[in-house]
Amino acid sequence: MRHPSLEEMQALTPTASALSQLDIWIAARSTPEALLWFRLQCQQISTAKQERDVYRAMGMASRKLGKLDLNLSSDELATANSLRPGFDPSGWSVDIAARVAFILASYAGDETQFASQLDSIADSAEINELIALYSGFPLYPAASVIEHRAREAIRSSMRPIFEAMAHRNPYPMQAFDEAAWNQMVVKCFFLDSPLWPVQGLEQRNNPALARILIDLAHERWAAGRAISPELWRCVTPQLDAVGEAELLRVLEQGSMAEKLAIAKSLPVHDSKIHSLCQQQDLIAAAANMSWQQLLQEPH
Repeated sequence: MRHPSLEEMQALTPTASALSQLDIWIAARSTPEALLWFRLQCQQISTAKQERDVYRAMGMASRKLGKLDLNLSSDELATANSLRPGFDPSGWSVDIAARVAFILASYAGDETQFASQLDSIADSAEINELIALYSGFPLYPAASVIEHRAREAIRSSMRPIFEAMAHRNPYPMQAFDEAAWNQMVVKCFFLDSPLWPVQGLEQRNNPALARILIDLAHERWAAGRAISPELWRCVTPQLDAVGEAELLRVLEQGSMAEKLAIAKSLPVHDSKIHSLCQQQDLIAAAANMSWQQLLQEPH
């Protein structure tokens, strides 16, 4: 199969461009026999437009292609971002890429039909197929029509399925309303799922979310349970709306990781909280840490 040139790629529809790029990544990481099988499945799916062909191909993907990590280079990740801003398949494996490609190959231009098919696939999929299905949302057409299915992912109590939608995925940031967005962020704390891979936290932060998380903090304090430092990442920027009481308590009694989280997400204007963070040398310390590094501090 000849891969399209850059000019040809730019002329393709977004769906065709994504499918072509997935083929390139899979081709570089597959045996000739496995690649032939993959391409024949894509051809059959795109030609016949039968749901059963998609089900069959998705079910056989890991057996035929394996589960090798794509391990994309920095250039390949840049190409991914050009397909859709924020698209980050850094955690994908070959079988995930193939399953997403099969779903893309099934699109025939009818958004309602595509959404219905996506529901059918999700309703019968096993967990690894669901992870692939939800991971592919940044690339799917009919973004607004399939939003209800994305909400199903964030309602899942199975962390890998939830994280396929919540982590490294630009779709929730761009498609969810405030209620759905807040539900997803709060769910992270109930599943002990980190916030740092969630895209758009600063852009989508809102006072309602901060108030929900303050209530959660009070519940956990009352039960004697630890609080993730990342909770304060969503509360501190809303200082004007939520007040200082809880933040003062953390700066007096909280863990070092919690204190650093407050300092790292603190609004720039002067406040009592800002002064206390400066007195404790927290602002400079937090500025040199990523959120991943901060979470490694003693809680």
